[in-house]
Amino acid sequence: MSGTPALPPGPARRDVLARRIRLFVAATITYNVIEAVVALAAGSAASSGALIGFGLDSVIEVSSAAAVAWQFSAADHATRQAREALALRIVSFSFFALALYVGVDAVRTLAGTGEADHSVTGIVLAALSLAVMPFLSAAQRRAGRELGSASAVADSRQTLLCTWLSAVLLAGLLVNLLLGWSWADPVAALVIAAFAAKEGRDAWQGKGCCAAPGPAAPPPGTERATCDCRPGHACCP
Repeated sequence: MSGTPALPPGPARRDVLARRIRLFVAATITYNVIEAVVALAAGSAASSGALIGFGLDSVIEVSSAAAVAWQFSAADHATRQAREALALRIVSFSFFALALYVGVDAVRTLAGTGEADHSVTGIVLAALSLAVMPFLSAAQRRAGRELGSASAVADSRQTLLCTWLSAVLLAGLLVNLLLGWSWADPVAALVIAAFAAKEGRDAWQGKGCCAAPGPAAPPPGTERATCDCRPGHACCP
């Protein structure tokens, strides 16, 4: 019947989903290490706050994915669940750290203490990330939701954020290149900071996971790290 929650996945299915998440996280870490090196080098060369912020997002995304990799390195489901709360907090703090740095640097640039040069390398990198990131994010999000892992879903949202940041960064760099509007770079960086702050708040609250509810409620006084998917809950369709 429509509206009836799906049954939680069985042990064999949970192991399959955990292996998938480990694979997606490994791919995310590998890509973002390369992305961070290129973005930070190009951003420093062009004095681009948005491009440096994008590179820092890649660094933070690596730390976020590493936390989820640590969580899912456990062989048994119970240990993975026990690590969920800490992994989710690390993901959340990574968003807040990014928002703070990029926001402060963008305001500094708008105040006239720096001006961004053109960066063709940054444009190519942003376009490539815009093509790659949506697929990694969607695949991990599906596995995380089915498994009921708020941290895996939050990390996939970090990857999805990279897609939006790529679009914002690409627009800002192109406007600066084609029209000479150097202020477009820090404005793009402020948009990046706003996205990151929102995602950090959502990760802290455990939003974005719509897996089937667990068989029992958590003990009194125990914080629940995973999403609450009661009918009508904001994070569930």
